[in-house]
Amino acid sequence: MTSLPDLALPLLQALPPETAHRASIMALRLMGAPAPAPDPRSLQTKLWGLSFPNPVGLAAGFDKHAEVPDAMLGLGFGFVEIGTVTPRHQAGNPKPRVFRLKEDRAVINRLGFNSEGLDAVAARLEARKGQAGITGANIGRNRDSQDAAADYVAGVARLAPLADYLTVNVSSPNTPGLRALQRKDLLVALIARLKAARAKAAPKRPPPLLLKIAPDLTPQEREGIAEAALESAIDGLIIANTTTARPAELKSKFAREAGGLSGKPLFAPSTALLAEMRQLTGGRIPLVGVGGISSGADAYAKIRAGAGLVQLYTALTYEGLGLVARIKSELAELLKRDGFKHAAEAVGADKS
Repeated sequence: MTSLPDLALPLLQALPPETAHRASIMALRLMGAPAPAPDPRSLQTKLWGLSFPNPVGLAAGFDKHAEVPDAMLGLGFGFVEIGTVTPRHQAGNPKPRVFRLKEDRAVINRLGFNSEGLDAVAARLEARKGQAGITGANIGRNRDSQDAAADYVAGVARLAPLADYLTVNVSSPNTPGLRALQRKDLLVALIARLKAARAKAAPKRPPPLLLKIAPDLTPQEREGIAEAALESAIDGLIIANTTTARPAELKSKFAREAGGLSGKPLFAPSTALLAEMRQLTGGRIPLVGVGGISSGADAYAKIRAGAGLVQLYTALTYEGLGLVARIKSELAELLKRDGFKHAAEAVGADKS
């Protein structure tokens, strides 16, 4: 069944990527927030004391400025992650900075944390207080900041009372020096500061604190992140951000554009990293799987590799918003086929 927003998909695909994205946001704002259809009980998931109607979430990057979280929840996502949000407004990198790799079902972006800033985003999240549905906030640093940690502290301080969870983005490839923060010693110190800021900002209901990591890590870096996650007792890891790798099989003329690659080519490496991080952390830290999901089978593979929740974004560019319902239906059938009553039972089923 074609959803109403998908009727305009051919037109959107004919527009430049950023123009199409902005048109989509405007259309969703006009549409409002429909009431989501109930999900099968097998998809209901509980993590961090939060009840997710299904484990399929919208990844950060689509709703950067918190303009349409309720519309996306209404279209069937189990949760929505807004952002990345930087403390101060910044325009991001020069255009063009987003490229569709149609032949590869992929996208390359070098947006560079274009953000309206914490003030604008906090105001929108404040205005939706009382709305149903789980909304997380992805926070980053300003490009010209002299103190990256202070930027993340500012994000936590401002958004902890307003978001259901917070994601610390230290893995975008489009902000110089950002990925260096994934070093173990720096991570442990950063997480300690952020947990202190969270306790002060939201003492009665501290939101879970998640860390989003890159797929482009050496074995030593992966081990260091796992150790840092365990030592700091971070609430979860999101695996993984976009990649700077360029697989030889890419066919698009845009394949060599600078930026982070997302979509189908990211599925295999991000899923392998997910399974590895599950092993390195001994299954003690909840994981969110993101990268290349475009079907229920993809979502199921992430879950079996160790993900308690999954996220997608790039596939919507090619499949439209009706994809969300299709993924959930397929996922429910796969769980039933394999004898799992709940998605949680399948988490980590493919033990290495």
